[in-house]
Amino acid sequence: MSENESKTIELDSLYAFKVGMSSYYNDKGEMQSATVLRYEPMLVSQIKSKEKEGYVAVQVAFCPKRAKRTSKSEKNHLKGTGFENGAHFVRELRLNIPEGVAVGSRVSIESLKVGDTVKVTGTSKGKGFMGVMRRWNNQGGPGAHGSGFHRSPGSSGNRTWPGRVMPGKKFPGHLGDETVTVKNLSILDVVPEENVIIVRGAVPGAANSLVQLTKVSGA
Repeated sequence: MSENESKTIELDSLYAFKVGMSSYYNDKGEMQSATVLRYEPMLVSQIKSKEKEGYVAVQVAFCPKRAKRTSKSEKNHLKGTGFENGAHFVRELRLNIPEGVAVGSRVSIESLKVGDTVKVTGTSKGKGFMGVMRRWNNQGGPGAHGSGFHRSPGSSGNRTWPGRVMPGKKFPGHLGDETVTVKNLSILDVVPEENVIIVRGAVPGAANSLVQLTKVSGA
């Protein structure tokens, strides 16, 4: 293990996997709804600068691959991290780079502290094709048998002019499976021994989905 690989750093943003929701009891015995997240140790795989890439970011890699089906370019790119067979996840964190960050540095789970306020970004659950009542909360038509429509979207066009459906009209379609950010959540607990982060409230996504936690400025 090189000097950089053994070096531990702290960043203002982390990636973690959603385990599920649970109940958390604070020191006063009060129950709070919480989400349990599993942190996989991240290693810095690249540092991007304004001069070279045009923006500032830290690229991290985590969850090393066990199989040897990895391209030579991926192996060369991640050779500084110690992932011989590549990594399943390579992500970017656009943030101000603190001093001492180098390729191979290990990102500590203790970058987040109890009481920190964070925003959590993830991909919401996909719910498939949905009608306007489920997707947009439309009222729908009368429920009696004589009604010509029950759950239909209703009139959507115009008269002779402009003679078309205006952009933005709410129709049936794919619900969910989109990037969602939940703001102002607090860190209830961090357990470094078990790589567990407990966040107050609900975070977007299904179980085992990847979410990004970012400290709120000034928090």
